[in-house]
Amino acid sequence: MSNNREWWIINANVVLEEEVLKGGAVKIVGERIAGVYRKGDAAIASSSQENRIDANGSWLLPGFIDVHVHGGYGADFMDAKAESLDTITRFHSSQGTTSIVATSMTAPREAISDVLASVHAYRQNEMPYAQVVGVHLEGPFINPNKVGAQNPEFVVLPQIEWMEAWHEQYPGLVKILSLAPEREGALEMITWLRDHGIVASAAHTEANYEEIEAARLHGLSHSVHMYNAMSPLHHREPGTVGAILTMNDISAEIIADGIHVHPACTRLLAAMKQQDNLLMITDAMSAAGLDDGIYQLGGQDVLVKGGVARLKEGDSLAGSTLTTIRGFRHLVEDVGLTVPEASRRASGNPAKLLRLNDTIGSIRGGKLADLLLVSEDLELQQVIIKGNKVHG
Repeated sequence: MSNNREWWIINANVVLEEEVLKGGAVKIVGERIAGVYRKGDAAIASSSQENRIDANGSWLLPGFIDVHVHGGYGADFMDAKAESLDTITRFHSSQGTTSIVATSMTAPREAISDVLASVHAYRQNEMPYAQVVGVHLEGPFINPNKVGAQNPEFVVLPQIEWMEAWHEQYPGLVKILSLAPEREGALEMITWLRDHGIVASAAHTEANYEEIEAARLHGLSHSVHMYNAMSPLHHREPGTVGAILTMNDISAEIIADGIHVHPACTRLLAAMKQQDNLLMITDAMSAAGLDDGIYQLGGQDVLVKGGVARLKEGDSLAGSTLTTIRGFRHLVEDVGLTVPEASRRASGNPAKLLRLNDTIGSIRGGKLADLLLVSEDLELQQVIIKGNKVHG
C-alpha cells in the first residue's frame, strides 16, 4: 500500500476515548487517521468501494502498546541483535501489539549498554512490524531479596553515573527505569529520572508504605507487574501493594494472564486504579508463541510447561508466554471489564505513561493509523500499523 493512499474501514464499532461509534468508519490516508465518521455520514457513502474494508460489526480498536515485554518466538531483547528485534516485533505484532518497549533484565552494565545500542540502531531504519518506541530497564537496581526471575549475581545499588552516560549517548531512548525505592541511593536516582523525563517505577522491592510514599514525593510514578515481587498487603503493614493500591498518582502494570494474578485481585486493582493509571502488560519472554520446553531468561534456565514459565532452579514465575490479544480477552472475559475499559488499559494508558498519546493510543484524526479489527468474540482479525495492513 503506497504512503499516500486513501482507504476506509466501514461498518465497525469504533472504540474512541469517550464513546463507541456503532457502525462507524475511519478514513486512513498514508500512515495517519484522516477522519472518524458516524454511521450514515455522507462522506462514507461517497468513498470508493474498492478502497474499503467492511468490518461487518467488528470492534475497531487502537493498537495495543506493551510497555513491559522481554521477548518472543525464541528471541530476547537481551540478545542485542537486529534479527532478534525483527523476530520479537514480527511475532508480537501478529498478536495485536503495534508499539513495544524493549525490556531488559538485571545484567552487567556492558550487556545493558549493548541492548541500548541495538535498539537505538534498530530505530534508525523503517520498522515494518511493532514499533520499538524505547527501552524499559527492569533492574539492575533492585532488592536482592525480591529478585524473582532476575539474576541476583548482577544486582547493584543505583548508579546515577550509568544513567547519565546512557542518557547522554541515547537521549530519550530509556522510557522507564524500574528499581527498588528502598535501596541506598534510590531516592536520588528517582529525582534524577523525574528531572530527565524518564518514568521511575517500583520493582522487585521490599519497600514498606512509608518508603513508597517518600519515593512518590521524589518522583516515583509507576510500578511494575503489580502484586509480583513486592511486599504484600497486610492490614497493619500495607507494604508496596497497599501503597500502590491507594496512591492514585502511581500507575500500575498488570500481567493479564490469570496466572501471575488471580482475576479477583486484578478486579480489585481495576476498581482502585480506575480509568487512567492501570496498564495491561505481557511481561512475555522468549518462549511466547512457542511450545513447552527449556528457554533462557536473563542467563537462567526457564522451564515452560502448559504455557507457564518458571525458573528451572527455584520455581519462581519467569515472565510469561502471554500475548496482548490474550491479555485483552482475559480482562474482558475473566476480570469483567468492558471492551472500551480494557482498550484504555491496553492502549490509551500505556501511551500516556510514555508521553506518546499525541500520536498513538487512541483513534482520532491526525494520529497514526495503528489499528486492530477484533471480532465480537474477541478474535484478532486485522493488524494495521502506520496505515499498513501487517497481519490478517
